[in-house]
Amino acid sequence: MPFAFLRKAAPPPAQPEAARPPLNRFSSTPGWARGVGRSYDQLCRAGYLDNPVARAAVIHIAKEVASGVIVAAPGDHPAAALLKAPATDQGGPELVEAIASFYALHGNAFIEVACGDDGMPAALYALRPERVTIEPGRDGWPSGYVYRGGDATRRFPAFLSNGAPGLLHIRSFHPLDDHYGLGGLSAAASAIETHNAAARWAGALLDNAARPSGALVYDPGEPGATLSAEQYERLKAEMETGFQGAANAGRPMLLEGGLRWQPLALTPAEMDFAATRAQAAREIAMAFGLPPLVLGLPGDATYSNYAEAQRVAWRTTILPMAEQIAAAFETHLRAWWPEISVRADRDRVLVLASDRAQQWAMIGGADFLSNEEKRAMLGIEDGQ
Repeated sequence: MPFAFLRKAAPPPAQPEAARPPLNRFSSTPGWARGVGRSYDQLCRAGYLDNPVARAAVIHIAKEVASGVIVAAPGDHPAAALLKAPATDQGGPELVEAIASFYALHGNAFIEVACGDDGMPAALYALRPERVTIEPGRDGWPSGYVYRGGDATRRFPAFLSNGAPGLLHIRSFHPLDDHYGLGGLSAAASAIETHNAAARWAGALLDNAARPSGALVYDPGEPGATLSAEQYERLKAEMETGFQGAANAGRPMLLEGGLRWQPLALTPAEMDFAATRAQAAREIAMAFGLPPLVLGLPGDATYSNYAEAQRVAWRTTILPMAEQIAAAFETHLRAWWPEISVRADRDRVLVLASDRAQQWAMIGGADFLSNEEKRAMLGIEDGQ
């Protein structure tokens, strides 16, 4: 990370211990799925790298949040330019996509507002949340942030000299933690494990001619007769090399020496395994706040069509996340630029056009409202 050209932040002003009430903390562990005994790194590999449903859910949310719905005003302001090009090797949509992805997966997004020699913000960097540790003070409130990447460790103060936090922290709600948010991987962990296990089971089934394995029965006609160890190993090797796998599906088998093949049928529980996998996929989508129909998952009769499911996704998950990110940027950057405005522009969301048309029609038809009141209710500022 290119920190070399940045000046060191001045130490925060000394504050008395009684400046804020003590924070009654219950937990300081980042909110991922501790119950399944797996680290965030392991959950990311299982849920984002190996599971297509969870990956599709996170990508859908992050891409939509980064689609240009977050805007800064005035448009020619240095803060607006910073949000459009936050770093030399990264554009604004890439930064917002990373923030939204970390938020959806981990429940936390940490952004460094790096200042140049003039003391003004010069770059924005999204830090990997599992590398950031919040250090609590004696009163329970954060006393600093520690970023660990490889062998390097860097500490950020709780507050900069202008009163802004040392790191911009955007987090989701966690009922049992005062510092860290709760990520979607936590709620989806069990469903992801079930879905991945079902995928492995289906792959093994296909490797065995897409039907359950059977039994080779040895019946030489003599009571108590068995195969010798050499015969058993040779038979096992021939089965593995000549008859297993999709390429050998349907290949005829030549049996000798009293051997016969006894096929085994699927049990009712195994027949329902596909339904279990489909249900796990739906639970993964819902854990990330998306209607299953948005990800193309079948069996969802709750929504009449895909467009309605998209509107629900935007109203309940995507737009609230974009508004939270915009509000966090606005609050943080106002420590340097009090006049800056950052918001999520609903008018840029095409899937909500019907909602806006209905709102405009209702407000426009209200004869008891003045034009100024109508403009205020629609969010239209003077001069627009």
